[in-house]
Amino acid sequence: MIDRLRIPEPWRRFGGTAWPFPLALLLLVASFLPALHNNGTQLGGMPDRPFDALAVVAIALQCLPLAVSRRWPLLCLVLVVLGFTVDQLQGYHSLAGTALPVALLNAGFRLERYRGATTLLLSLAYVPLALVLFRFGSGETPAGFVMFYIALVLAWVLGTWLRSVRAAEAERRRRVAEDTRTAERTRIARELHDVVTHHVTAMVVQAEAARYLTAAPDRLDQSLSAVTDTGRQAISDLRHLLDLLNPDHGAETATPMAGRILPLVEQTRRAGQPVEFVEEGTPADSAGSAGFVAHRVVQEALTNALKHAHGSPTSVEVHHGEEEITVEVGTDGPGTPAGSPAGSGRGLAGLRERVDALGGDFTAGRRADGGFAVRARIPVEGRP
Repeated sequence: MIDRLRIPEPWRRFGGTAWPFPLALLLLVASFLPALHNNGTQLGGMPDRPFDALAVVAIALQCLPLAVSRRWPLLCLVLVVLGFTVDQLQGYHSLAGTALPVALLNAGFRLERYRGATTLLLSLAYVPLALVLFRFGSGETPAGFVMFYIALVLAWVLGTWLRSVRAAEAERRRRVAEDTRTAERTRIARELHDVVTHHVTAMVVQAEAARYLTAAPDRLDQSLSAVTDTGRQAISDLRHLLDLLNPDHGAETATPMAGRILPLVEQTRRAGQPVEFVEEGTPADSAGSAGFVAHRVVQEALTNALKHAHGSPTSVEVHHGEEEITVEVGTDGPGTPAGSPAGSGRGLAGLRERVDALGGDFTAGRRADGGFAVRARIPVEGRP
């Protein structure tokens, strides 16, 4: 619940480095203004007393330690408490007394060790101060001492609360950073899977076929040329993927694959897979991620057809509409490894996540005639 709290901007900047020295200087100067003499914090009702050399020491003890409160919060608090005690017992009642709640708030915010001991010792030190002021002062009731103590406790509690909120915010940012890194690693793994698996599968199939073509030099040369072309295409796509992963890469070139479905089909045909391709409509220039995802759907489906239904007739149908892109890839073979549920592989699961992220629909499963089909409806620019 703490990480959902919203802290006002001044308190959010409390942990900064700019405020201690200016505040210390401001309190020091203001405490010596004649108009503000004896107009500061008054506890115990001791008679007002003109400033003297001891007053200068008391004011300095209360103001100057604030300048180092960020680095030495406990030392600052001890010195301020000492100066405040002298200030009240002598009846100076200077404006520097304002430094006490500030020092308490700062210590509650910054102290990492001895927090419980500090709280106990300060509470015990307050008791004799209150007794002396009650004995020699005038006009302060026990209820007044109790209220002043509660006010000091509130300052400490506020600092502790700010500390807990800062810790919760740091933990939230750590979780967000870790989730971002995990998501980015997953995205990179998915992209590498999509690019490498398709091309390597085609190369393996072509190389396996070349083993049986030694008696036909012309066909062997065609097969080896296809392997070479596929390897070059893999290198090109990997370079393109690395460009996309580059943070300096322009967003305008992030989806250049919408019109590159036909090369995928031709590459699969060269690997020995009979593919019938039908494409309707014109790829939109502003399709955003939809064209890229459509390319990945066709790529993964053809890869599965090569691996699990090599040689089986396959059809690819792509329709480019104004609002969405629809893709359907079917094969007469099983399309997935025997015994594995449709869509359980890394590739199909990744496609489902891609399409769902754009608000589309994705299905992958066996057809009634025994074949396998992958279907996707991808809204353009992610519009459902």
